[in-house]
Amino acid sequence: MKGSTHLFLFGSGPPFTTNLGEEFKGLVEGSKIAVLYIEREGSADYLPLYTDCLGISDSEIYYLPLRNEYSSEDLAALKESDAVIIGGGDTVLYRRFIVETSVGEVVRNLFEEGRPLAGFSAGALISPEKCVISPNDNVQEVQLFEKGLGLLLDAVVSAHYLEWEEEVNLKAAVQGTEVTKGYGIAENSGIYLKNGRLSDIEGYIHIEN
Repeated sequence: MKGSTHLFLFGSGPPFTTNLGEEFKGLVEGSKIAVLYIEREGSADYLPLYTDCLGISDSEIYYLPLRNEYSSEDLAALKESDAVIIGGGDTVLYRRFIVETSVGEVVRNLFEEGRPLAGFSAGALISPEKCVISPNDNVQEVQLFEKGLGLLLDAVVSAHYLEWEEEVNLKAAVQGTEVTKGYGIAENSGIYLKNGRLSDIEGYIHIEN
């Protein structure tokens, strides 16, 4: 059964901004939260930043390290989640390990069922139908236009908007994808979209039409 959709997008890594964190927490019906992340040095110390503000025990958090292939146990655990958080890091790798994989399919189904989803930086960038990766965010140092998760239609996202001086890149992303708008989200800032419509913002947000 499909419900209202709830998408929280942030312009940098964790933690949640204060008000949007409270809104996300209030939407989680249950307490099982999946955190999708790419393992790297210091991950164990960093991961709690995603969930500390939600007030749930570690036993209720399912940490799924992203990779090329997933087991049936991975997918079964993900399907039981009441909410999903997609972490930040290498956007090219996040897209490769999620968007066109079995995990991406599960995430889309959960989202369409009304489970809230939060994306931080890379997680935010891969969420729209069209994923645009900044020249500042890939080794080729060119703007990349790729397929996204499809959780947000007719819009693109730019993370680290102020810090990476993304004004020109966001304009090019909107024009290149022919979407109606682009959301430029600064660090320590975020947006909440309910049913694809902007419902709340926190911090610095630029909307490019």
